[in-house]
Amino acid sequence: MPVYELAVDGEKFRLEVSRKNEKKFEVKIDGREPIEIAVEGSLNRGEAFKLDLGEKTYTVELGEISRSKPFQVKVNDYPFTVEFKRPTFQPKTKAAAATVALPAGKTSTTVLAVPEGAVVAPMTGKIVSVKVKEGDSVKRGDVLCVLEAMKMENEISAPRDGVVREVHVSEGSAVSEGEVLFVIEQH
Repeated sequence: MPVYELAVDGEKFRLEVSRKNEKKFEVKIDGREPIEIAVEGSLNRGEAFKLDLGEKTYTVELGEISRSKPFQVKVNDYPFTVEFKRPTFQPKTKAAAATVALPAGKTSTTVLAVPEGAVVAPMTGKIVSVKVKEGDSVKRGDVLCVLEAMKMENEISAPRDGVVREVHVSEGSAVSEGEVLFVIEQH
């Protein structure tokens, strides 16, 4: 689940966003109880869309979204200044477990090996660009690739300093949540 750090009119928030289906999302703000949000309309820049939060509906208009400087968002015609930080992900570098269904309703948990230093996809999406190749030295925070998901481009960054030993994706690749994208060997 991607985690976004942002500031709205100077007040900092931490958002965790997960997609329920094409038009519904679950959002946790600062670790509180999740809120289900339904989107009516298109999330295209410059077009107004509606967000349903329970019994309340808000009209939202996005301008030009910038990852490097503050931008404006209008909610019910009231402007907010938003500073969007790059998503931060907790890369999985240990083994991950998967539950497998067996006949007669029994289940089994299988441990899937994820190589040490692996950087995995935080969500299902499509790789828009790959910024590194095998053998490249990277520093913690360097952008490895850009993953498009939920109509947003997310920069996937190196979780530590090291050397890129394996690249498992290319531009246009479809990836699933938890899939290994890169392996970074520590110096």
